[in-house]
Amino acid sequence: MKIFKQKLFFIKATFLYIFLIGIISILSLILWENSFYDMFARNISASKEGANDIAVIVIDDNSLKTYRWPWKRSLYADIFNYFNKYTEAKAIAFDSVLHTLDIDNPQSDQEFFSTVKKTPKLIAGYMAYGTEFTDRFKGEFYNDKFQSKFAVKINDQRSNKYKISGYYSSIGMYPDKYFNALSKVGFVNVTKDFDDILRKSNDLITYNGILYPSLSLRTYMYINNIEEITVTDKYIINEKTGLKIPTVNESGNVKHYIKFYKFLPNSEYSFKKYSAIDIINSEKALKQGKKPIIDPKEFENKIIYIGANAKAAAIGLSDVTATPMSYNHAGIDYQAIVLNNYLNNEFITKTTFGQNILIIGFLSILSFAVIMNFSFIISLLILLFVSIFYITLSGICFKYNIAPLVITPVIAQISTMVFGYSYRFILEGRNKEKIKQAMGKYLSQDIMQNVVQNIDDIKLGGKKANVTVLFADIRGFTSMSEKMSAEDVSKILNEYFSEIEPIITKYNGVINKFIGDAVMAIFGEPIQDINHPANAVKCAYEMLKKVEWLQDKWLNEGKPKIEIGIGINTGEAFVGNIGSEKRLEYTVIGDMVNLASRIESYNKVYKTNLLISSSTYSYVCSLTDVIKISEVTIRGKSKKMDIYEVLKVK
Repeated sequence: MKIFKQKLFFIKATFLYIFLIGIISILSLILWENSFYDMFARNISASKEGANDIAVIVIDDNSLKTYRWPWKRSLYADIFNYFNKYTEAKAIAFDSVLHTLDIDNPQSDQEFFSTVKKTPKLIAGYMAYGTEFTDRFKGEFYNDKFQSKFAVKINDQRSNKYKISGYYSSIGMYPDKYFNALSKVGFVNVTKDFDDILRKSNDLITYNGILYPSLSLRTYMYINNIEEITVTDKYIINEKTGLKIPTVNESGNVKHYIKFYKFLPNSEYSFKKYSAIDIINSEKALKQGKKPIIDPKEFENKIIYIGANAKAAAIGLSDVTATPMSYNHAGIDYQAIVLNNYLNNEFITKTTFGQNILIIGFLSILSFAVIMNFSFIISLLILLFVSIFYITLSGICFKYNIAPLVITPVIAQISTMVFGYSYRFILEGRNKEKIKQAMGKYLSQDIMQNVVQNIDDIKLGGKKANVTVLFADIRGFTSMSEKMSAEDVSKILNEYFSEIEPIITKYNGVINKFIGDAVMAIFGEPIQDINHPANAVKCAYEMLKKVEWLQDKWLNEGKPKIEIGIGINTGEAFVGNIGSEKRLEYTVIGDMVNLASRIESYNKVYKTNLLISSSTYSYVCSLTDVIKISEVTIRGKSKKMDIYEVLKVK
């Protein structure tokens, strides 16, 4: 039964621990884990700058000083002409979305569309939306036309659970002339995490039942002449280039954790940034045969990203988003970073759910084992070392683009420490309680309580105190036991002592010791009781009544009849601990103790059951009926003394 209770307690504690660690881990993931991920991604994973073969052209504040916003689209045409006519750029990714015509400048639009058509290296951006088309008929027609012209071949080998319709219900419509001029497009949608930080790139989105690539993935496919890519539950793959992107499937879309690159010195970009106005002026200078501001050779074999990020100018041109690198990270830089991931085939791989459970479980079990086997200080030092080692190991993992949970396992470890020490405290408390209960069978519970309360002040010595001592002895027990088996003697004694012990306790008495068939009890110490003489006499009287009850019971059971004699004395005695430093005994010492024992022995002489000394009688004379036995010679006493037989307690 005890083993079963212990197992049940352990099982309950284990389930409670798992539940609490689960809740704490979830809270850590929500509140702190992303912040530590960002810190490690920014300071460790982003160990190098962006590649030199990518450049970003930005419509910035300097560009708007020359040409007021909104721009005529002929200015975009100038930028495209510069790269199309004068450079050997590999590709031009246009991170901008065009949905309407410029009614006030139709000639400018026509020049722009004509330039786009003459720029086969151009990949334009578009947006997908969660709302339906305003005109459903036009929308369905546009979907068919868009799919027919811009869809790429994607071998979807994902499980059916990932092949869902997705979030998007419509896409932004290009004007017809722009649509007809374009040859390649890619979406520019970004999806942030719940804390409004961008950590994952949308590589493919599901729209109208078809997977479409992002602007950067479509650019990568173009520069590598890739006709088809394969998507599995875990990767985007192309065997031709060796591309293998570890992916996350969310709401029908395929994403990857971005490996960021550190910003260039004195810049907010990971790649070399050029002002759009310098490109426009360079194109005009080249037309006139003059020296350009920026030599076209700078862009030889480079991939160009064009976009807007003017902070102090017109509304809508500040294209920034929060990332682990910055709360105002330029969108065009983020797009270029994603392409750089593809080109270098380097991505952040997060540990799986199962791996995270194993890490948390291992650290928790290790922590619990340390706590249960070492002292507090040693445990603290070991677990501090383990935490530092784990965080250091996490940093090494981030350096190699593997992102384990950073702080959650450490918080789980700290929580395990708290739980472990609580569990250890409870176990020690239960064990101490068991020890107290076990020792209470050998010592008085009151003495045990006194020891526990003064655990740090246990020493040899004591004090003088006025107490009452009671001796109770079974008459003729020695001769009776000779006729009985040891087992029967034990049963009779145990039953007798079991019946009188509660009576002694009831009257604030403390059993000091069992002496064979006799019992010695103390009243007045260690339980403080000013009425200890009266309570001792009442206790003795009730003990005699209990013996009468036992006599009748044992007579029916065929057991021998017993008689007891009780002697009581009140006086001053030494009360406290005696013995040695290693072995103590709480007891009462003094002549008054010996006197109580000798008074009890006179019960045999006078055929009585309860005798008290004159000192005790002086306290209880008003509540007892007695017979005075005068001039009794007590062994060890030079003078004769009076003792009293108690007949009745009023």
